[in-house]
Amino acid sequence: MIFMETAWLALQILALLFVCMIGIAMAIAVVMFIRDRRQTEDAIRRNYPVIGRFRHLFTELGEFFRQYFFAMDREELPFNRAQRDWVRRAADGRGNTVAFGSTRNITAPGTPLFINAAFPPLDQQAAKTEPMVIGPTAREPYIAKSFFNLSGMSYGAISKPAIQALSRGCREAGIWMNTGEGGLSEYHLEGGCDLVYQIGTAKFGVRDIAGNLSEEKLREMAARPEIKMFELKLAQGAKPGKGGILPAAKITPEIAKIRGLRPGEDGISPNRHAEASNVDELLDLIARLREVSGKPVGIKTVGGHADAFRELFDRINARGEACAPDFITLDGGEGGTGAAPMPLIDLVGMSIREALPLVSGLRDAAGLKGRIRLIASGKLVNPGDVAWALAAGADFVVSARGFMFSLGCIQALKCNKNTCPTGITTHDPRFQKGLVVEDKWHKVARYAQGIVSEVEIIAHSVGCTEPRQMRRRHVRLVQPDGTSIPMNELFPRPEPESRIAAQ
Repeated sequence: MIFMETAWLALQILALLFVCMIGIAMAIAVVMFIRDRRQTEDAIRRNYPVIGRFRHLFTELGEFFRQYFFAMDREELPFNRAQRDWVRRAADGRGNTVAFGSTRNITAPGTPLFINAAFPPLDQQAAKTEPMVIGPTAREPYIAKSFFNLSGMSYGAISKPAIQALSRGCREAGIWMNTGEGGLSEYHLEGGCDLVYQIGTAKFGVRDIAGNLSEEKLREMAARPEIKMFELKLAQGAKPGKGGILPAAKITPEIAKIRGLRPGEDGISPNRHAEASNVDELLDLIARLREVSGKPVGIKTVGGHADAFRELFDRINARGEACAPDFITLDGGEGGTGAAPMPLIDLVGMSIREALPLVSGLRDAAGLKGRIRLIASGKLVNPGDVAWALAAGADFVVSARGFMFSLGCIQALKCNKNTCPTGITTHDPRFQKGLVVEDKWHKVARYAQGIVSEVEIIAHSVGCTEPRQMRRRHVRLVQPDGTSIPMNELFPRPEPESRIAAQ
């Protein structure tokens, strides 16, 4: 009897709670209905109160449903699931062998097909990467161990634990780490890896209080043994010709100190270096940086009109090779960034697939191949991409987003917000807790090592004993009709026939 009374009382309470919940829900719906009817911003919500809100919800959720449930392995942009999965398997240290057959459509126009050698070297003669000197005329030339390295990502654009994990991983893999234009932090130095200090248009970290280049601070940076080279950033692929601004609200005292800013002021990056309005002024600035630092100095730019590169190489030959940049980092229009206007990301800048053969050909035709190293950048995250770049004429390849994937990036497309769910591009401690440095740096190292190993496999298959021995003739590019053409015929080098044979 007592049990039945208790059960009846419980049912009455549940019924009362249910009625209350229904009442609350109806009250909320009524409030939303009135607000939607009265607002004037959204026609859908005004004409279809409450129900119209679901359109915005489904729009927001659409990209995630497509990523996880509907998109095929090779469909997504900017990077598809197959590309991301390769990085994840490499970073985890798992084998990247696959079964049954390729899921790649090898008849898609532009697909590179590597030409296997009829009699490749024996296994004991497998391709092995050799170190390469950059800046032979500098007081302190740099001997780079790996052809694959980390591209520029600033502290501020990515988080403290991300920088720490990348620094340690780069040291383990024997590759360099580019600081990005945000200056040098203590977190870059923690791992003890080789560093390339990027000097952006705002001269962060090497500027005086007025924003001009400070030779005193430049010498201080050059005195650090970890810094091996300086990269003068002219443009990047995601936003060529566009500067940037770091709002004062996001500039912590630490970031202000690193960048050389006054607390409370915006960090403004002009669209170009004020000291370099033409090629000769650019070469003068490069020479000044190299003289002060004593270390190799190069430039980062984006492929544009061929005449600009012809003028650069012509002026170098007219003035003498001593004035040349020690390297050129060539970024493609498909390059990434934390935030940029859509028209620049989508429409400005030549693709690395076209720019690299063009610029490498012009460099070689000018007789500067041994003097200026060419570094390729722009969506090159898998072994096939890197091998193609080396065959097209690059001496080195750098990647940023590939290393982000090795850190656990899920392509949530939240880089321009402070809500990155993996802790890579956010300064929110809540999200940063997910990025465990002690685990992630191993993944960074294994990813870099995996790239090098599999590019060496491709080089061995085409008959080369060193990856940089690959040439354009080792690659065929698929055409719209499904046939393929050797890359050296599609992109002939602008040089005498005798030199083509040597390539």
